[in-house]
Amino acid sequence: MIKDHPIFIESINFIKSQLPTHNLNQLETNVLERLVHTSGDFSIQSLLKFSKFACEDAIKAIVSGAPVLTDTDMAAVAIKSMAKNAHGNLVFSAKNWVNDKKEYIPTKTAYGIEKAWLELSKKYYGYSSPIVIFGSSPTALEKLLEILDDGKLEPSLIIGMPVGFIGVERSKRKLMESRYSYIVLESTRGGAAMAAATMNALLRASI
Repeated sequence: MIKDHPIFIESINFIKSQLPTHNLNQLETNVLERLVHTSGDFSIQSLLKFSKFACEDAIKAIVSGAPVLTDTDMAAVAIKSMAKNAHGNLVFSAKNWVNDKKEYIPTKTAYGIEKAWLELSKKYYGYSSPIVIFGSSPTALEKLLEILDDGKLEPSLIIGMPVGFIGVERSKRKLMESRYSYIVLESTRGGAAMAAATMNALLRASI
């Protein structure tokens, strides 16, 4: 059982009272509230985009034991505690599939995501496809979309929140134009904390 700190509860109640009217369902609202809490910024409401049934699909995957694959160690660490307390979902970082002493093209994270996805998707095929989370690397997000288009397996959800200026918005557009289930924070904004907060909101909602 997850017991929230009184300050967290007070913060969420404040956020609820200040959010402008919107058309999000309850699960989507949970994600929005958590992201506002993480960022301290109500303006992200206009940037948060969901594919149809993205949250519902994610909850089903979480309950069935889907693993979580992230592009950074930071996001993985931020998710592991909530995952353990929810349904025990395993959390992996793409960095586990790379050698820090080697150089990779286009990036180490893109290589790690590719190798991790190929391994985890086969292992969990017919059981529950991984949820894949991006809070840093647009090249890794584009690499995943590239290899998904060449295969038959699809993630249960892609959280697309890489941060920065080079290739970030392009990678998010590609995700939103794809057939895959997604939650995206448009613009150059994002980051490991925001991506992890999105996943933690879904894990919390699954209990």
